Amino acid sequence: MAKVLFIMMAIMASAVGMMAQVDQIVGDWATVDDKTGNQYAIVHVYQADNGLYYGKITKMLMGSKKLTCTKCEGEDKDRPIEGLTIIRGMKNIDGVLREGRVLDPESGKFYYGKIYLDKGKLVLRGSLDKRGIFGRNQTWIRK
Repeated sequence: MAKVLFIMMAIMASAVGMMAQVDQIVGDWATVDDKTGNQYAIVHVYQADNGLYYGKITKMLMGSKKLTCTKCEGEDKDRPIEGLTIIRGMKNIDGVLREGRVLDPESGKFYYGKIYLDKGKLVLRGSLDKRGIFGRNQTWIRK
């Protein structure tokens, strides 16, 4: 009986820890250009009513605020980058946001996304494949 109780408490503690990590992802983050190291924009990451996570560019820190997503397709075509939702439909799976899509406003392309925390910084991985093998990371800092 004591073993069962111990196992159940360990599972509950693990689940609480995973939720806490995702709760720390929610908020405002400064994107950092991985080539120059300059902060590019502020992205607000939030959980929507449907339980999925999204991220919207709320402020441009570099370039004109009138920049538009000229290479985007569909409803995002020529929309202002400030206000554009670039993280879409991410699910909390074991404390990591995954199974959603990430939009690169410069190329207009969508990538498979994965978001997690590493030493207090947000790591966003965009990849060509669902497993995340072919892609790259960006590290963002809390604002």
